[in-house]
Amino acid sequence: MRKINCLVVDDEPIARDILKSHIGQLPGLHLQAMCKNAAEAYKALNGFPVDVLFLDIRMPVVTGTTFLRSLQKPPLVIFTTAYSEYAVEGFDLNAVDYLLKPVTFERFCQAVQKVRERIAGNDWPAARYEPASYLFIRQDTRLVKVDFDDICYIRGERDFCSIYLTNGKRMLAGSHLKLLNHALAPGQFMRVHRSYIVNLGKLRAIKGNMIEMCGTEIPIGSSFREELLRLLKI
Repeated sequence: MRKINCLVVDDEPIARDILKSHIGQLPGLHLQAMCKNAAEAYKALNGFPVDVLFLDIRMPVVTGTTFLRSLQKPPLVIFTTAYSEYAVEGFDLNAVDYLLKPVTFERFCQAVQKVRERIAGNDWPAARYEPASYLFIRQDTRLVKVDFDDICYIRGERDFCSIYLTNGKRMLAGSHLKLLNHALAPGQFMRVHRSYIVNLGKLRAIKGNMIEMCGTEIPIGSSFREELLRLLKI
């Protein structure tokens, strides 16, 4: 019987290392990769087969549950988190098990046994995903859902991003622009400058090296101009 391919997705380095150690101690398991966010996990799922996903729930930008819902044919999932209040939501998504951090080896083995029982004698297709149409942004103690269609543009600051919405409001996201860019729908959004991502559907005009949209002007970086014109078929 072939080995069970594992993918670890967690934004905490210590949590990733613990799971890596546990996986390495159990025969029959193979660690394909460790990812620190949903953007990296999407790439991993497209790169190689994954049978079981060890998935953190509270991650920046795209939460674990949002990520799982975006998968068209998800692998088996074991949620890992420090917050027991998410257990009900996790099992509603048909998770195999729910591990509380710090994950002990004994509890890890019990979860893996549940995985073995589910997949014994079956062939396991690789997961596929359809990008979500929204993301969650942490605002104090809340995670606020933001639909892609409600975003005009995003400006990257030093340690955070400002998200400008169609209703004129601005939200702050504690994430770098590069990470947000991976979480957004390709084709709908594009990075046009080292400090800006725009919703192409909100673009009204291009004047020289400036984009006019949502009542403001946004610069076009020289290294992004050719790709922007190609996407706009200009």
